[in-house]
Amino acid sequence: MQPSGRRSLPHSPPSEPSTDRQGRSELGTGASGVRSEPERPSAPYDPFRFQSFSPLTRVAMVTGATGVLGQATVRAFLAEGFRVVVHDNSVDDLNTFVMQLGASATAAHVYPICFDVSRPDAVAAAMHRVRNDFGDVFFLVNNNAVVSATHALETSSDDWQYAFAQNVHSAFYVSREVLPAMRAKRFGRIINTCSLAGKTGGITTGIAYSTTKGALQTLTFSLARETARDGITVNGISYAYVQTASLERFPKEVVDQLLNSIPVGRFMQPEEFAFAVLFLCSPLAGFVTGEILDLNGGLLTD
Repeated sequence: MQPSGRRSLPHSPPSEPSTDRQGRSELGTGASGVRSEPERPSAPYDPFRFQSFSPLTRVAMVTGATGVLGQATVRAFLAEGFRVVVHDNSVDDLNTFVMQLGASATAAHVYPICFDVSRPDAVAAAMHRVRNDFGDVFFLVNNNAVVSATHALETSSDDWQYAFAQNVHSAFYVSREVLPAMRAKRFGRIINTCSLAGKTGGITTGIAYSTTKGALQTLTFSLARETARDGITVNGISYAYVQTASLERFPKEVVDQLLNSIPVGRFMQPEEFAFAVLFLCSPLAGFVTGEILDLNGGLLTD
């Protein structure tokens, strides 16, 4: 599944004040006789200052993009004028999400691609296509993950290996592919989707998921230290308990118990995760690296 091509945006030359037959400008004068300046349109509000980045660097990639966090993040990037590589392991889920994006999913702004991020050969081939077709990625959100809730004695060796391949190896393989361009430009942002389970050992999740998320935190620390002098920041977002439709399938007493354990008294909205991603990507977050940002409503403070 590939976009059909690029489309250049229309460009209008700057307008100039008109003059009368004697060469005088129509700017006019105020009551005091002092010539007044024309009203200029105010610049669009740019809270994250992304407009200060070159358009060539405003290329983002979100892996595992069809989950609730991935979808919110893709939409947030598009709203800020980014071009976005949208990845998922499922082609059906990917097609459905791109259709839901509607008019914003133009070939110039969205590059959907499906491949197995746990296989280094598949990652290398896919990222080669991305570079050739869409450009270098300077904002990477490693969001791909599988969730498991099994305890140690119930976790098979295959389950253990699969969790590490999808949750940890994938982040390393994709990060490794984007680092050369980031280093050449001396700029880049990598954000790993971590979890409260990586800090607590898991409250409602299993041993494989919790352990892989802990490993992803360590990967974040190591990459951050290694790339800081190259102008690249690497951070993680440790989230807990998102407001999703799947919560409706849980017994009410379970949901109430979870809500009672969260000091702010509610679950996280996906858009709050996306906002944290945008902050860590912004120019003013360039001094933040090797950090795991907690989004848990006060459930864990450290």
